[in-house]
Amino acid sequence: MAKIQSSLKNMVLSLTLISVGASAALGFVYEMTKGPIELTALNKKLDAIKQVVPEFTNNPNDDMFMLPTGEGDSLEVYPARSGEEVVGYAVKSYTNNGFSGYISFMVGFLPDGTIYNISVLEHKETPGLGTKMVPEGTPEKPEFKDQFKGKHPADFPLKVRKDGGPVDAITAATISSRAFCEGVQRAYNTFEKGGLK
Repeated sequence: MAKIQSSLKNMVLSLTLISVGASAALGFVYEMTKGPIELTALNKKLDAIKQVVPEFTNNPNDDMFMLPTGEGDSLEVYPARSGEEVVGYAVKSYTNNGFSGYISFMVGFLPDGTIYNISVLEHKETPGLGTKMVPEGTPEKPEFKDQFKGKHPADFPLKVRKDGGPVDAITAATISSRAFCEGVQRAYNTFEKGGLK
């Protein structure tokens, strides 16, 4: 077999064939994994909704609607119903002011605006410090986010003690604690502006 001469034309042809082959392989893998990735994201969202609102019989994802925040964007709202009665609303909120930036939450409200529960969906906070905002506690040993349960933001300012509020910050993670409060406040403000009571 004769050796292919090294020329610009042959190099461009070789690189083009390699690029086309790699692109086709990536496209095939993308199409094969797209469905399972979307299903996993949907299940994660539905699990978060189940954690933050009382028991429901509808599919909140089917009833989802957007509410403007008044800050130039909108938040997803998932109404939870038991029969025809609305038992709560799950509001997907966020903040960009975490110690490591973006944090997203699913905040559950009862119809009167009381916080039912909160689930952290995504964050990149410091392990062992900012990550303490994530776990669920027990009655014997409550965790950081448990102090929000059953509180109404109209009577319970969503601020850490250093800022004059009632929230006990996570030790050595005041920035993460402030960001958590900000994300919950954004959800509540949107809930109020949307007139969901």
